[in-house]
Amino acid sequence: MATKKILIIDDDIDLVEAMRLTLESAGFEVIDAQDGKKGLEKITSGSPDLIILDVMMGTQDEGFHVAYQIKNNPDTSDIPVIMVTAVGQETGFSFDKEKDEDFLPVNEFLEKPIDPDTLIELVKKNLGQ
Repeated sequence: MATKKILIIDDDIDLVEAMRLTLESAGFEVIDAQDGKKGLEKITSGSPDLIILDVMMGTQDEGFHVAYQIKNNPDTSDIPVIMVTAVGQETGFSFDKEKDEDFLPVNEFLEKPIDPDTLIELVKKNLGQ
């Protein structure tokens, strides 16, 4: 079975490295980008199997814009997206998959701080493993 490639788009280097260690120890290949623009370039060049995407990078909602671009592009719309955010703590916003699915084109929503076991579980689930 080919190694699945995960793209992490997040400007928090420490968090990226923590997720990288978790995912690599579970047998995944990890590439990363520090902002939405670079992330979108790496999606095209790196062909990831799954994307982990932060909400707040350059702007409060940069991640949402990236998610829309991924899902609105026929070449990338099938790639599962797990959105990670501390937005619930910071804004009180909570995500309801049933209600917000059309508004938020992501497969999963994961609150920071991220539990490594939950991360692996969600990644495997969304890769059909």
